[in-house]
Amino acid sequence: MTNADRPRPDKHSPETLGAMTQSVHAGNQIDPGTGAVRTPLVLANSYALPEDPSQMNWSATDVLFYTRNGGVNQVALQRKLAALERAEDAVVLASGVAALHAVFFTFLKTGDHVVVADVTYEAVFRMFTELLPTKYGIDVTFVDTSDLDAVRAALRPETALVHIETPANPTTRIADVTAVAELAHGVGALLSVDATFATPLLLRPLELGADLSVHSLTKYVNGHGDAMGGSVAGSRALVDRIKTEAMVDVGGVMSPFNAWLINRGAITLPLRMRQHNASAQAVAEFLESDPRVAFVAYPGLPSHPQHELAARQMHGGFGGMMAFALEGDPDTHNRFVSNLRVITSAVSLGHDESLIVHVSSTGPRVAAYPEAFRTWGHLRFSVGLEETEDIIGDLRAALDATF
Repeated sequence: MTNADRPRPDKHSPETLGAMTQSVHAGNQIDPGTGAVRTPLVLANSYALPEDPSQMNWSATDVLFYTRNGGVNQVALQRKLAALERAEDAVVLASGVAALHAVFFTFLKTGDHVVVADVTYEAVFRMFTELLPTKYGIDVTFVDTSDLDAVRAALRPETALVHIETPANPTTRIADVTAVAELAHGVGALLSVDATFATPLLLRPLELGADLSVHSLTKYVNGHGDAMGGSVAGSRALVDRIKTEAMVDVGGVMSPFNAWLINRGAITLPLRMRQHNASAQAVAEFLESDPRVAFVAYPGLPSHPQHELAARQMHGGFGGMMAFALEGDPDTHNRFVSNLRVITSAVSLGHDESLIVHVSSTGPRVAAYPEAFRTWGHLRFSVGLEETEDIIGDLRAALDATF
């Protein structure tokens, strides 16, 4: 498409805009009461009812009357995310785990079978090992979702859902979304993709054939480490079910303040991701070149097992997340972390500041990790927005102080 063929950009029609412009304008509207050019923070629990509310649907999510069903700030954020995801609709919920649970709660029932990535977020692992099978009779098969033959072999006629992460937490393993979607749809199953590591800017699962795209908004979309939230994007029919069953009926609603904060943070998401991408690539290359580093798992490195797939499937970079380990025991890793002076030892990811956490090589989830992870453990590293040279300088100094 040439520039002459492109539709005229219009901030009221997000589909005509590029991602940076969508991040600024999508979901925003001039406040009719004050004339403010930004959607204000509205902390109200309730909105004025019509003169005769007797015929209202009290589970409706398309009319503002009670914040559990949707409020000004939640709706604004949903519209922005739908634009960024190229989705018909999106729903925002109280946390990333609430969003994941909403998918499973809404689309699974007793007797269903689900295929889940064997490298997955810890809360998902617990849901599918401790909660859903024992309390609700859901049958689960964990599988390496980068192995299409393994995915194909795991599918059954009663498979209702396939759930994957790409890049996976914490190994950064990449799954072929288009190929897995074709396999899932072949048995009538839905495909949900947790693309939190990638953000909607680097990976849009719906365009690759997935049915649902899930994000922990707590991470990159918010980007400032000060608000929690989760989202699910997809077709209007699927998202409507989540809104009704998991948001209204179960009540996992996002607070207006968190929605306002995340909406504000999302405005700079494209700019932040440029820096995350650039710094992470440089940091990964530095770490891989140091003989004291046992391994580096980062999709932007040619040494990554799915580097070519990541380059084909992701847009504009490989994200800010990596895992690495040192040639040493857990005490060595702990000393290294304690020697850092810029990078912060803390959980979570996608913040403005660089975050690192040392994880041991033990536990039930680790059995599916690559051999290097099982041998050395790993450091999960979220590369932040500090100067790239400062991040690398901090790593180098900590390595020198440790060895």
